[in-house]
Order: sequence, then C-alpha cells, then structure tokens
Amino acid sequence: IPTTPAAGATPPVKGAPPLPNIATLNPANYPPLDRMPPLDSPEMKEWLSQIDFDNIPDVSPTGLGGCANATNAMAVQNGGEDGACWWTCGGCTRATDITYCPRKEDWGASFDDGPSPYTPRLLNLLQSQNIQSTFFIVGSRAISRPEMVQAEYMLGHQLSVHTWAHSSLTTLSNEEIVAELGWTMKVIRDITGVTPNTFRPPYGDIDDRVRYIALQMGLRPIIWTQYEGQVFDTRDWQIGGGVVSATQAYNNFNSFLDNAVQTLPHGFIVLAHDLYQQSVDLAVDYVLPKVINAGQLKMKTIASCLGQSLADSCVFLSISTRSVSPRADY
Repeated sequence: IPTTPAAGATPPVKGAPPLPNIATLNPANYPPLDRMPPLDSPEMKEWLSQIDFDNIPDVSPTGLGGCANATNAMAVQNGGEDGACWWTCGGCTRATDITYCPRKEDWGASFDDGPSPYTPRLLNLLQSQNIQSTFFIVGSRAISRPEMVQAEYMLGHQLSVHTWAHSSLTTLSNEEIVAELGWTMKVIRDITGVTPNTFRPPYGDIDDRVRYIALQMGLRPIIWTQYEGQVFDTRDWQIGGGVVSATQAYNNFNSFLDNAVQTLPHGFIVLAHDLYQQSVDLAVDYVLPKVINAGQLKMKTIASCLGQSLADSCVFLSISTRSVSPRADY
C-alpha cells in the first residue's frame, strides 16, 4: 500500500473529521463477506424509519437473469422512460443519474468491486502519476481490508458505494436494497469518518424503485457512459473468465476509445475493476500508460470531472443522523 495512515491523521477532505482508528473495528459487528445483510438488525430499523415508502414507485422486483429471463418480459416492456426506466434492458437513465463528464477532455476514472489484494498495485501507479480515481467499494470487502480503504481515502481518491454483497438491486425487496446500501455506507464511514453521497448499482442494474430508495438514503447513482450504442467498459471482467485475453481486451477498448473520443460531445466515465489480478494488470500495464503517454485526456475522479471537491462527494454525518434527501420526482 502506498501509504499507511495513522489514526487521527488529517484527511485531504476539507472539514472532515480525523481518521478513525481501524484497530477498534470488529468484523463480527458487520454482516458476512459477500452475503445479504440481515433485515432485522437495529441499524436496519433505524434506516427504514427514515425512508418515505408511501411515495415509492410501484415497480416490482425483477427476476434474476435480466433481459433474457422470460419472466421479465413485462419489466422489459415497461423499462423505458415512460415506465420504470430499467437501465439493464435499454440503457434508460434519469436526470438524477451521473453518466458522463461535462468537459470533452475529461476521463472519469472508476474501479469497482474492491478493495482486493491487487488494489495496492493500482494505487501505486496512480500515486506515481498523481492521478485520482473513484473507487466503488463493496462493503463486505471494505471491512476485510479497511487499511486499503483508508489508503484510497487519504491519497485523495473518491469513495463511492457499490453495495455490501454485489447483488443485482432490481431483483431485491425494498428492505434488501436498504440493507445493501446502508451497511456499505456505514462501514465506509466507520473506516474513514465520512459517508459517500453517490453509489453505483452492480451491473448497472437500476430502475426507478432502486433510484427512489437510494436518493432517500442520500445516494445519487453513477453509471458508466453509453453513447450511440458504444459502452465505455474496458471489459476487463471478461479476462478472468477466459473470454478474452488482456491484449484483446486492450486492443478492443483502445480502438473503441479512439473512435469514441472523436465523436463524443462531452467527457466520459469508464468502467474498470480492481477485484482481480487480470483487471488490475490490464489497467496498470495497458490502459493507464496509454492515457498518460497520450496526454490528450485528463483522468480524474468523477467528482472532479463534475467540478466538485472531495468534500462535495461525501457527508460528515452518519447514515442514521443525516437528513433525508428530497424525494425524486418521477
């Protein structure tokens, strides 16, 4: 890890509290790794009490398998702007969704699913080039490696919520969605002292019901850029499964990127991962050096590409004492 900050250190976020002492954290006080959190905890009762469920969009949970699942036929049919706006089947987004960077030269860098044993290699390269990224944190992996989350935070990277167990959120009940988001918000705050105000739904799986609950909890969605059928996805997740080699993934993304940058009227947000060694190797050995050496694009946190400071990307209150966000108007 590039840095091992001490408890009580002053974070790079203006106004943030001193860094908590992670030695006092007990993993037994949190849900298990990659498992749905329980729905009957005192924390859940508190979080549920703060959400206005009376005005939640009338959208049923989807079935597993997304668009290909025959039981989702009605959900697919109702997934457009006039319906539930289900991103998975059709790419529908709302005004509350962050999907691109306004300035044409900006690359909103993001890495999902960590922290992992391979995250330090990525952090070292980013630090050597003075580049900050947005890390979408899986809560149960944060409590497994809290020192890495603190390192990301203290190095000036933006932290965002990526659920507790990486579930497809539209398939969950209202209570399960709250648990997935709430526990991740809590563990990031326990580790860093601040709570993110953004999240990324795993697989981009979001609809108006998920949006409503997240916004009620103070979380704004961030998805990667799509433009004229092109998806800003490194496809690094395909390498581990043997679908493509690292070289193929890089060549495909490189070709796509060169074409897209010419036609795109604004900047973009790219999906990448720091969970597997192959994904980190792709970023460190191929993708990042290309961007750095080309010098035409400015890689930065998503908050920065939106013109925000790190302080704008989080709140200094716990999830149970923060004010509830205004209801989204769908």
